[in-house]
Amino acid sequence: MFIGHFGIGFGAKAATPGISLGTLFLAAQFLDLLWPTLLLLGVETVRIAPGNGSLTPLVFEHYPFSHSLLAVLAWAAAAALLYGALRREWRGALLMALLVVSHWLLDAIVHQPDLPLYPGSATFVGLNLWASLPKTLAIELPLFGFGVWLYARSTRAQDAAGKWGFWSLVAFLLLIHAGNLFGEPPPSSDAIAWVGQAQWLLVLWGYWVDRHRRPAARG
Repeated sequence: MFIGHFGIGFGAKAATPGISLGTLFLAAQFLDLLWPTLLLLGVETVRIAPGNGSLTPLVFEHYPFSHSLLAVLAWAAAAALLYGALRREWRGALLMALLVVSHWLLDAIVHQPDLPLYPGSATFVGLNLWASLPKTLAIELPLFGFGVWLYARSTRAQDAAGKWGFWSLVAFLLLIHAGNLFGEPPPSSDAIAWVGQAQWLLVLWGYWVDRHRRPAARG
């Protein structure tokens, strides 16, 4: 899953207007921001196998430290403790933890059974919605659209950057999603890792957009 995670980040702004969109993206997409670094270090592995019965040509062979349930719970707790310690705001800290965990739960819907429960687990989770393009789109697009709607409804642009920066971010995420679904397979696992590192630019884009928007008045 890709834009579904960003949809969760967008939508979370409605619940916590004081937290930047960049921070919400960072929490919701944290596992896939961590994973490319572990790939480059050789700690985790992925194989490229077009025609494997999934919309993605990637076979996630070994990623227990970024995507096992136990590791995700540990990362979620760490994110909550770090945010709480820095901001002294524990409602936001709880949201950070929930966003990190939400990534694993959404992945469990679309992935093949390749998500381990813990490092070394012989049990793997995945409902394999990626086996069907219509079902995948029926989950991801409404989730993304609803999140974008919540963000747009709960914030107001302060200037042109806040308006067009936001909508260009939405369009760019949809473009990446289309490329993921219909583009050519990546040439190597290193290429996957370096492209994955580029997702940090999306987090920075979220921070920039949010600086040019303000919470909408309630009433």
